[in-house]
Amino acid sequence: MNRVSVVGFAQSDCVRNTHGTTNGVEMLVPILAEAFERTGLSKEDIGFWCSGSSDYLAGRAFSFISAVDAIGAFPPINESHVEMDAAWALYEAWVKILTGEADTALVYGFGKSSAGTLRRVLSLQTDPYTVAPLWPDSVSIAALQARLGLESGRWSEKDMAEVAARSLADARGNPKAQRSGDHSVAELLDGPLTADPLRAHDIAPITDGAAVVILAAEDRARDIVPTPAVITGIEHRVDSPVLGARDLTRSPSTESAGAAVGIGEVDVAELHAPFTHQELILREALGLGDGVRISPSGGVLAGNPMFAAGLARIGEAAQRVMTGDAGRALAHATSGPALQQNLVAVLEAQA
Repeated sequence: MNRVSVVGFAQSDCVRNTHGTTNGVEMLVPILAEAFERTGLSKEDIGFWCSGSSDYLAGRAFSFISAVDAIGAFPPINESHVEMDAAWALYEAWVKILTGEADTALVYGFGKSSAGTLRRVLSLQTDPYTVAPLWPDSVSIAALQARLGLESGRWSEKDMAEVAARSLADARGNPKAQRSGDHSVAELLDGPLTADPLRAHDIAPITDGAAVVILAAEDRARDIVPTPAVITGIEHRVDSPVLGARDLTRSPSTESAGAAVGIGEVDVAELHAPFTHQELILREALGLGDGVRISPSGGVLAGNPMFAAGLARIGEAAQRVMTGDAGRALAHATSGPALQQNLVAVLEAQA
């Protein structure tokens, strides 16, 4: 079977800006051009297009149709969409190439979180009958998850602060990051509570942004870039949407997806953890030891463009492989409250 490789990646700056459109075109046009320039491809070379976004976030029905203006739908293109993080759009594109229906694909995700009240919008991801009517916001659900971990002794506030300090320090080397800097753990713990037990550093910022990843069948990949990042394994799993029906301090779906792809030894892991304690859960679920470099880009604590952040984790991991900074890398994406849905991918240099 012809394996699939990542051959291109581009992302916008992570910013918070209340001005401009919510249809994604303004964010997508520059990074689409950047991705094409880096790979030497053009629109005519792409066999399949797939996007990830949310009408709830944009505040209009079929908002992703407006975003197609960024790529141009005439002459007609083969296009699809998922109403969630574009990491799952990449999964669809991966299947499309594996089945031989296309030999190249371009995946993009975008979201303008600043246009509304994000924590309230994300309440619509919860069970529509028993949970959503209560309007539990995403930060409060995460705070409940963090409190359960603290009370059970699975982690401490110091452990959480250490994740934030490392992420923000790493983000200094990422020109796309929204926030970065050197902070001591004591300094972070001295900050006020935002949603007990979470402080500002524990929560990914409100971010507008987009990301693009280009995939190619293995026999085409080397014609596009010198060192493609082969997707040697990719899988996604889901936990119960009923928050009281699962142990929120663990992530069985991540553990199951990781086992399915066969993680093995990796040099780098880009984790989609919008809250500091969630990184601790993911590291345990994936069995990542001290020798693995965790989210060297700064991760989503440095910038969290909704519906593009998971795709960007795959892009960041692939970029490390393509530049020779890592021989084998892991990428993770999540969607839904309290790490409900999780995708894990392993990438390595094409031999």
